[in-house]
Amino acid sequence: MDRRRFLGLLGCSVAAYPLATPMAFASVPGDHRLVVVILRGAMDGMDALQPYGDPDLARLRPGFAIGPSQGALDLTGFHAMHPALGPLMPLWQAGDLGFAQAVSTPYRGKRSHFDGQDILEAGTAGDVPPMRDRDGWLNRLLTLMPGAHGRTAFAVGRDEMLILRGAADHSSWAPDARLDLAPATADLLLHAYHDDPLFRETAREALGLSAAGGVDGARQATALFSFAAAQLRQDARIATMSVGGWDTHRNQPRQIVRRLEALSDGLLRLQADLGPIWDRTVVLAMTEFGRTAFQNGTLGTDHGTGGTMLLAGGALRGGRVWGDWPGLDEARLLDRRDVMPTRDVRAYAAWALRGMFGVDRAALTTTVFPGLDMDGDPGLLA
Repeated sequence: MDRRRFLGLLGCSVAAYPLATPMAFASVPGDHRLVVVILRGAMDGMDALQPYGDPDLARLRPGFAIGPSQGALDLTGFHAMHPALGPLMPLWQAGDLGFAQAVSTPYRGKRSHFDGQDILEAGTAGDVPPMRDRDGWLNRLLTLMPGAHGRTAFAVGRDEMLILRGAADHSSWAPDARLDLAPATADLLLHAYHDDPLFRETAREALGLSAAGGVDGARQATALFSFAAAQLRQDARIATMSVGGWDTHRNQPRQIVRRLEALSDGLLRLQADLGPIWDRTVVLAMTEFGRTAFQNGTLGTDHGTGGTMLLAGGALRGGRVWGDWPGLDEARLLDRRDVMPTRDVRAYAAWALRGMFGVDRAALTTTVFPGLDMDGDPGLLA
C-alpha cells in the first residue's frame, strides 16, 4: 500500500494533511525561521506591557494591578511586564524578547474583530478586502522566496489562517481534525512511514498532538507550538497559528492571566523544542487592535486601536521596547479613548522579513504589504 492510497483510506485530504505533500523539495535560501502568532480577540497591550511610568495609566485603570509595586516585572524603568509573562524574563535578559508599542494596522474606527483580523492577515491598507480572491501576506511572501514549496510554510491549528491563503503552495494541519485514529490504525500509519525519517517524525508528532485533543486551551496552545517546532526543525521556514481568548470586556485581571500564561508556555516550548534553531528564529505575535486606555464598568476594557506586538526568538536583538510612546493624556488619545498608534504594525513585520529572507524593500511595500511606508529600520535582528 502506498502513502497516497493509505491516506485516502483514512479520509485525509491533501489540504488538511501535510504528510501528503510532495517530497521533491527545492532548497529555500537562508536558514532563518519565522513564526507568526495571531492573538485573536484584541490583546490588551497595556496590560501585557504596562507603561507604568506614564502617570495617567494608574488614573485610567484604578482596578488593575499596575507596575512593579503591584507585581509586574520592571523592564525599562518606564515599562513593566505582566507577572503572567514572568517566565519569559530570561528571554528578555538574553535579548530574545522585545515589544513594539503603540502599533496598529491601518484599520480605523469600526473596531470589529472580524474586520480587524482580516486586515491584519491580509496585510493591506484601508477597508477590508473582498473575500473573493483575498490572500494573506505570508502567502504573498512565499511567491517571493525562490525554492519555496508546499512544506516551506505551515498553518497550524483549527482556525483558518487567512494569512497563508493564496496561490502559493503551503501546508496546514489541525491536531484534532483528522487523526482520531484507532491504535491499530495509528500503528499502521507509523509502519507506512517507518523507513522515511522525515515523515516518520512528523507522523509521531501529529499522533501525539491528536492524543492531546481533549486538553485545555493552554495545553493545546503549547502543543501547537511544539508541532510548529517539529516542522521548523526540518525543511519548513515559516509557521503560523492562532491563540484566542483575548477579548476581555469583563474581569480582565483574571481573564488575561490565563492567556498570557498560555502564550508564555507556548514560546518556551517553542524555544526548547527548536534547540539550536531558536538562534535563527523570530516570533511575531500580533493582534487585530488594542483596547481602550481606560477600564470599563465591569473591570474590563473594550475595543480600541493602538496595541502592542510581542517579538521573540534568538535571532532578535531584543531586550528593548521599540516605538514612540504617545502618552495617555486625554488630548493624546485617539478619539479620546484609545492609545494613539505611532507606527504601522506591518512595518515591523516587513523589516523582519527583509532581514531574515532578504526580501527587496520595493517588493515588501507593493506585493507583501501594499501601500506600506516602512520608514526607518528599527533594528530588530541581531
